[in-house]
Formats: sequence, C-alpha cells, structure tokens
Amino acid sequence: MLKNRAVWMPLVVAAVVIALWEGCVRIFSIPLYILPAPTKIIKALVANRSELAMHTVVTMEEAVLGLAIALALAMLTAVLMDLSKTFRNSVYPHLVVTQTVPVMVLAPLFSIWLGFGMAPKVLIVIFMCYFPIAISFADGLSQVSQKQVNLLKSFQASTRQVYTMVKIPAAAPSLFSGLKVAATYCVGGAIVGEWISSAAGLGYYMLRVKNGYMLDKVFATVVVVVVVSLLLNGCVTLAQRVLCPHHQVKK
Repeated sequence: MLKNRAVWMPLVVAAVVIALWEGCVRIFSIPLYILPAPTKIIKALVANRSELAMHTVVTMEEAVLGLAIALALAMLTAVLMDLSKTFRNSVYPHLVVTQTVPVMVLAPLFSIWLGFGMAPKVLIVIFMCYFPIAISFADGLSQVSQKQVNLLKSFQASTRQVYTMVKIPAAAPSLFSGLKVAATYCVGGAIVGEWISSAAGLGYYMLRVKNGYMLDKVFATVVVVVVVSLLLNGCVTLAQRVLCPHHQVKK
C-alpha cells in the first residue's frame, strides 16, 4: 500500500497542478507569449518532434561525452586522493573553489579559447560533472573497512589488488551516487554551452524560439530536457543494479 501511494500521490499532485495551470490560462486568457497552456505545449511537442529529436541528439552527444570524460578524471583523482593525504589536502580546496565560479562566466571564455565547435560544450559538462563524482567516490574510498584492507595486505596483495578487490567495489555505491547527480547536471551543462555559441542543440533551439516569443516551443524544449535528464539518471541506476547486484538500490 505504501509503495502504491509513493507512485500515485506524486502523479495526483502533478495532475492537479497541470489542471490548475490549464484552467488559469483559459480563464484569464493569458497570451501565448507570456504563459502557454499545457495543451499548447503538448501540441508543440508533437508538431516539432522531428526538429526536437535532431537537436536532442546533438545535446546528448555533448552531454554523454563530457560525462564519460568527467567520470574517468574524477575516478583517477579520487584514487590519488585516497592514496596520498598530501595530494588530497593540496587538491581538495581547489575542487571546492571551482564550484564557486558561475558556469555562465566560464562559458564565453571556453568559446574564445576552444572555438565554437563541440569542445567548449563538452568542457562545460566536464566542469559541472567532475566535482560531485570525485568527492562522492573519494569519500566512499575513505570509508572502506581497514580490516579488509589489512587482511589483503597480510596475503601480500599489491596496491592495485587492494583497490580492485576491496576498495573500488566497496565504494561503488558512493561512486554511483555522485554519478547520478552528474547525470542530471550534464544535459544542463551542454545547454549552457549551446546558449553561448552553437548552431544546433536544445540550447540553440530554445534561444531561437524564445527570441520569436514562441513560449509553447520553449516549454516543449524544457520538457525534453527533463525527460532526457531523467533517462540518463535511470541509465545510471540500471548500471548500478547490473554492476553492483549486492548493493540494492533503495526505492
């Protein structure tokens, strides 16, 4: 019963909000360029599905590539921080500082330095996704049972074996926690880059229709962004279930 309520209660709330939204737009005759009705957004989604799909592919390429690079760099950094306290103390403050810099400030600089292709968008995605993965994984590694590590070392296990057999598997839930956050960020990072300089992608499409005051298409793009972000988050959850069957994902 509780599980069923956890499913249908959010759906009921969403349905009520959408119904109120639709009713307010119709009752007060709110023009399209101020706030489109949900029905108008759905029509825009259907009517522009081919164009939205094309731009979604571009944004997904940038987001997934940036996320993959961020994952590799973050895992390497986390292992190095776990191996050396000196390295951790030297690097960790700088990682925190990077999160205080607004992405909108860096995006124009990346475009100036790297041009107007895919590179600046991917770099923005890396910048946004790297920190949550690195910190989550580093914290997970630091919390691994020292008794298990000592047991392996008593059998003359190498450092690589300690990490591959105990530390990384034990810290996998923390790694996936950070990866879920990053998977949600990566699409937004790609879109921010597309706002600055691009000729394709959901961010480019959003700016184009916004400048034409076609807010139904703007909201349709937002819906696509939300769906894609949730799908990426779901893919990470599925990967966790497959790769870490002993660590059950809490629902």
